[in-house]
Amino acid sequence: MHLRTGLVAGSTTIRRTIISEPRAHAARRRTVESAILGPRDQPYSEAVRWTCPHGQHVGQGCVTCYRAAADSDPALPLWEAVAWFTSPRPIPIKVLHDVHRHDRRYSLDQPSTPLVFLLTGQARASQGVEAVAGLVGFLLENRGTIDDFVVTEVRAIRS
Repeated sequence: MHLRTGLVAGSTTIRRTIISEPRAHAARRRTVESAILGPRDQPYSEAVRWTCPHGQHVGQGCVTCYRAAADSDPALPLWEAVAWFTSPRPIPIKVLHDVHRHDRRYSLDQPSTPLVFLLTGQARASQGVEAVAGLVGFLLENRGTIDDFVVTEVRAIRS
């Protein structure tokens, strides 16, 4: 079974996909939540949906979510978090490689488009918004190397 819903409002697109795959012993559910963040403000309901429990919007990041993920309960769902962001200046190659040293399996890559970057990582959290807010919180925690950025798209995948 595959269920997909989508909502487009202004310059923001939100998608939530739930995929159930039959397996021998139990059904496996995979949830994908994503949003394209535009230059305009999000409608209130969308902004609330993408705000973490600490009151921070995922596009701004949350250092508290980032730190909480380090000591998270192993019983919480594991999320693959993804954030695309732009930066007005190039990020040095050394910084791109140094991100891999974090024990959270973070990866910072630059697709073929100049000044567009892709940050991915894993986090245990009760909601996808917490996993993504924590991922972007990593950028805030490391402002010394990545001092200015704008998040353009986010995605959280729970397997």
